[in-house]
Amino acid sequence: MKKYSLGIDIGGTTVKLGLFTVEGELLKKWEIETRKVENGRYILGDITESINDVLEKENINKGLVLGAGVGVPGPVTNDGWVQGCVNLGWSVFNVAKSLEDILELPVKVANDANIAALGEMFQGGGKGYKNMIMVTLGTGVGGGIIIDGNIIAGSAGAGGEIGHIRVNNKEKESCNCGGKGCLEQYASATGIVKIAKEILNDRDDESKLRQIEIITAKDIFDLAKEDDKVALEIVDKFSYILGSTLANIACISNPEVFVIGGGVSKAGDMLLDTVKKYYKETGFYAVTDAEFKLAILGNDAGIYGGAKLVQ
Repeated sequence: MKKYSLGIDIGGTTVKLGLFTVEGELLKKWEIETRKVENGRYILGDITESINDVLEKENINKGLVLGAGVGVPGPVTNDGWVQGCVNLGWSVFNVAKSLEDILELPVKVANDANIAALGEMFQGGGKGYKNMIMVTLGTGVGGGIIIDGNIIAGSAGAGGEIGHIRVNNKEKESCNCGGKGCLEQYASATGIVKIAKEILNDRDDESKLRQIEIITAKDIFDLAKEDDKVALEIVDKFSYILGSTLANIACISNPEVFVIGGGVSKAGDMLLDTVKKYYKETGFYAVTDAEFKLAILGNDAGIYGGAKLVQ
């Protein structure tokens, strides 16, 4: 008989849910509101009610469901303990056990970035690989490390937080984490704009960027593709910082592939090519054969990863 699994991605505004076959076919996806009132005490109950309702409507017996995999926006240990989720109002508690008790299905929980990485390995840009690093370039820099098909969560669930690797000891501005000189301050969408402002302020070269009141990462890559000299320099500096940092990470994890996602990844081949160039130039020779791919699952990566987590 056909077997199923459930993927759940808990965000600060909505909870995304998906019903999958064990082969990875998405049969149904839906969303519910994330009720954060009273420190998020209703979230797991709402998820349970929603899943039970869908399974009943789809005429699927719970005995055919392998379990539910859950991504949460915070550090998670391998045994399901969440170390606090500020965005949800949660303190430290075992989400896996709590949801398992009311859902009456096996439950596994992981950090949302790690779950997204697993999803891309399952049915996305990393499909066919077992050793992968996911890099998400958005407002910040997220990451997920997968070795031999398994998420590397670490002792406190903070494994894969590559955005907070220190890359500049001379940085004076603080990162959102409280540190200074984190990768996130240079390789995120806001980071590349920071680089742009510094370069534009340091020289008087002509550039179409000077005609843009509020510069975005997209503006920079678009003009670089038009051979704008300053935009090319900004992309080059951004790519060196990111590529050389990934080369250092590779010395520890030795991935087969880097999968790049997030808003900045829409720059496409220009992003991949320039980052890969500096990765190869600065990396240890034994790890420089890694491939670079774009993420393809978008906002669905988390539910795909959740479904894979319980298989």
